Amino acid sequence: MSCPLCSADAPLENYEVTGGPAGASVAICGTCVGQLDGTLEASHWRGLASSMWSEEVAVQVISARVLKRLGEGWSQDLLDQLYLDEETQAWADNVAAESQHRDSNGVTLNAGDNVVLIKDLPVKGGGFTAKRGTAVRGISLVADNPEHIEGRVEGQRIVILTQFVKKK
Repeated sequence: MSCPLCSADAPLENYEVTGGPAGASVAICGTCVGQLDGTLEASHWRGLASSMWSEEVAVQVISARVLKRLGEGWSQDLLDQLYLDEETQAWADNVAAESQHRDSNGVTLNAGDNVVLIKDLPVKGGGFTAKRGTAVRGISLVADNPEHIEGRVEGQRIVILTQFVKKK
C-alpha cells in the first residue's frame, strides 16, 4: 500500500491523530511520521493537494494541520480551497498548545512529567526541606504562571519554581 499523504510506496505505520475521537489513527510512511513529529520539508508535502480530499477523515485532519504549519504560499492556497465540515474542522483545530513552562535547562514541562529538584528547597509551612535530587512525579502546571509547577514531596502538595527543577 502507499502512504495516503505523500503516495510513497513504503512500509506504513500507525500514527495517532490526537484531538478527536479516541484511538483515531492513520497508516502513513516513516518519512511522514518523522516530519510530523519534527521539522516539515515543504517539498515533501506537495501531495497534500490530492490527499486533503481523502474520504478518510483522519487524513483530512492531518492534511489541514500540515498545510497550516507549512505557511508557504501554495499551502495557504490549498488551505483556502479545503472544505471541512464543522466537526472535522474542530478536530483539525484541536491541537495542544505548547506549554510555556520550562525547567532550569529550558526543556518544556508538561502536566504529568517527572522532575528532579536541583537545589535544597525549604518548604514554608511544611516544616521540612525538600532535598536536592528528590524526584517529583506527575507534576501539575500552574496555569496562570509559567514559572510555577505543583508536585507532591514527602506527602505534601507544594508549589515549586521551575528554575529549581530539571526534567527527568
